[in-house]
Amino acid sequence: MMMPMEEKVDLESDEEIPFSASATRKKVHPFDSEINIASHVDMSKSWILKRIQMGPLRSIYIVLIKAKINLLLPFGPLAILLHYLTGKHGLVFLLSMLGITPLAERLGYVTEQLAFYTGPTVGGLLNATFGNATEMIISIYALKSGMIRVVQQSLLGSILSNMLLVLGCAFFSGGIANHQKVQVFNKAAALVNSGLLLMAVMGIMFPAVLHFTHTEVHFGKSEMALSRFSSCIMLIAYGSYLFFQLKSQPNLYSPVDEGGVNDPEDSDDEEVPEITQWETIGWLAILTLWISILSGYLVDAIQGASDSLNMPVAFISVILLPIVGNAAEHASAIMFAMKDKLDITIGVAIGSSTQISMFVIPFCVVVGWCMGQPMDLNFQLFETATLFISVLVVAFMLQDGTSNYFKGFMLILCYLIVAASFFVHVDLEKDNN
Repeated sequence: MMMPMEEKVDLESDEEIPFSASATRKKVHPFDSEINIASHVDMSKSWILKRIQMGPLRSIYIVLIKAKINLLLPFGPLAILLHYLTGKHGLVFLLSMLGITPLAERLGYVTEQLAFYTGPTVGGLLNATFGNATEMIISIYALKSGMIRVVQQSLLGSILSNMLLVLGCAFFSGGIANHQKVQVFNKAAALVNSGLLLMAVMGIMFPAVLHFTHTEVHFGKSEMALSRFSSCIMLIAYGSYLFFQLKSQPNLYSPVDEGGVNDPEDSDDEEVPEITQWETIGWLAILTLWISILSGYLVDAIQGASDSLNMPVAFISVILLPIVGNAAEHASAIMFAMKDKLDITIGVAIGSSTQISMFVIPFCVVVGWCMGQPMDLNFQLFETATLFISVLVVAFMLQDGTSNYFKGFMLILCYLIVAASFFVHVDLEKDNN
């Protein structure tokens, strides 16, 4: 009589390995504390969800309902409603920020799921691309309205925000969460991105130097011609970089922590994606579209909010607007760094800065050329110098291929210096120079 009982117990334990011990304990002590019962129910629910076959309903539950931060999702439609019903730009600005926050967090989560299928290199590139879609849409909208300085300052602010604030917060959070070991990343990939950023600084600096030294062959025309020529060269360089990164030498960008010592439980949990590949692509498109729509209302509210708050327009364009626009990169980069996935963090933060400087800015110059708008690479002397110094600081931080919380703290402090500088900076029009 004992053998069938033992076989039955073995079969039950094989079917419910994660919860066999807890289930036995519940049978012996049926009146344990409510906390233990609640935790057991939650674990059972998560286990049941894993057993359910992947489908649209499960995907909607995981992306839109499961996370507690999704409680902020209704603030987005509320901001749009108040935009048309009231003229309170400050309230619309606040609600738009609250509405974008959960979308940014979910965008980072979906990108992490897609990285299971594409790898960390393509995953970081896709995250940077979808994160920068907001800046591109806003820039094209502003170009149609002739707001060239807003385009230049917002794109410059996006580069500075990604390099200093996003990367700094990611290094700081990752260093605190993984203080027991040294975090490492692929130094070769980081150095290539640093080189591209320096090339972007070269393309942006020469039109500004040509303008402020008054050495143009044809005044007012040579600067524009140089900007358009340099933009085409930068687009070719970025396309070559993508080919080099994805096709020519993909092994150069393989993660360096594959041979590291990781906890087996963590690796087992992270190996299985929760949603399918096509579902991640669909959610990326939906979340990016919704973020872009809310960002448009956010931009419309910033001008009125700047008048009510008595803040410089340059400070709002360079500091406040990019922080909201880069919310997706900010959330995902910190999440990846805390999970010790620094290769994706570098791809998100530095890759996003590289994409803006080498693709989005030249693309806006070419689009302005087609629209008949005088968009050029002359970002003014103060902005160009700020970008040059910031790129040098980040390049020195990345050269050894290691990360810690002190490096992140230094980058955050550098961004505070930049923010204070733009708060006291008066933006002069080009015609007055």
